[in-house]
Amino acid sequence: MAKDSVANKPVSLEEEEEVIAMQVVAFKLRDEEYGVNIFHVQEIRNLVDITRVPFAASFIKGVINQRGSVMPVIDLKKRLGIEETPYTSLSRIVTVIVGDLQVGMLVDAVTEVLTIRSKLVDPKKTVSDKAMEKFLSGIGNIDGRLVTMLNLEEIVNAN
Repeated sequence: MAKDSVANKPVSLEEEEEVIAMQVVAFKLRDEEYGVNIFHVQEIRNLVDITRVPFAASFIKGVINQRGSVMPVIDLKKRLGIEETPYTSLSRIVTVIVGDLQVGMLVDAVTEVLTIRSKLVDPKKTVSDKAMEKFLSGIGNIDGRLVTMLNLEEIVNAN
């Protein structure tokens, strides 16, 4: 007589949602924690010299040499309207790929890679400024720790 295996047990839709998870690269901007889906992250590198580009959008810090090609670097605090602070030895450039575009994002520190269950990401936006709301995709809750998830498509969009 064969025993029913757990693998063959039907899973309810609610249980399935609980299992779906995503990995997120978490980082700090001032005292707040933000995250992006690891699927978009290509590399995390130490701060390097950034060449300023005249007439670029105000949130574009400049460009860097990324393995022989020019890559724009976004000052993420400026893009999100967060007060600027000096760079430190913990500051990093997080290289992300969004569609065909590769960009670097300046962050204060990369904290870790987290696994967040999709069910624990609240898509409701709690920002009073509607212009800023488009940059957020939700708030992740990991054991009471809140991580603001960023909408990279809007962040890299220069409009």
